[in-house]
Amino acid sequence: MRAILIASVLLAAPVPVLAQDPEDTLELPSVVMSTEFPGEIEVEPYARANANAGTTPFEGTEMWEAFGTEDGVSALVDTFVDLIIADPRIAGIFVAQDEVRLRRTLKEQFSYILGGPVDYSGRDMRSSHADLGIQSADMGALVENLQIAMSRHSLPFRVQNRFLAKLAPMRRDIVTR
Repeated sequence: MRAILIASVLLAAPVPVLAQDPEDTLELPSVVMSTEFPGEIEVEPYARANANAGTTPFEGTEMWEAFGTEDGVSALVDTFVDLIIADPRIAGIFVAQDEVRLRRTLKEQFSYILGGPVDYSGRDMRSSHADLGIQSADMGALVENLQIAMSRHSLPFRVQNRFLAKLAPMRRDIVTR
């Protein structure tokens, strides 16, 4: 009986007019796809440099090898991105982001920092995070997800800590609120 009552109230309620006038055309912003990186949305030009990665790389190849070189870093980043876009605490930050570009630039950044033979082609940390409104709690959730991803890939705790310590100074360029 309660369901019938609710349904009758809903049916009797005035319906808001949401439809557009048939004469109006809906203008969506055009999306230009990158010709350099297939599957990514084109971005405004910027100066590319390894310095944009936010920190200097580890010396030698010990960390690169500990993370499993290219295949290991790629798998780690895929797990990490899957976790952050599914985490309700921070998922909203990534809704309007180009996930293909995010995965590629994180793989480059992590590889470069870990001492791999990779150049970082992404924007600098401050400008790439400036309009995201990232708060301290968001950064904490992001780091937590990175730790989970590294644990799932059986990276030793010592190696995880070294990597997190290398990334930590980026916080001042990423957290904006």
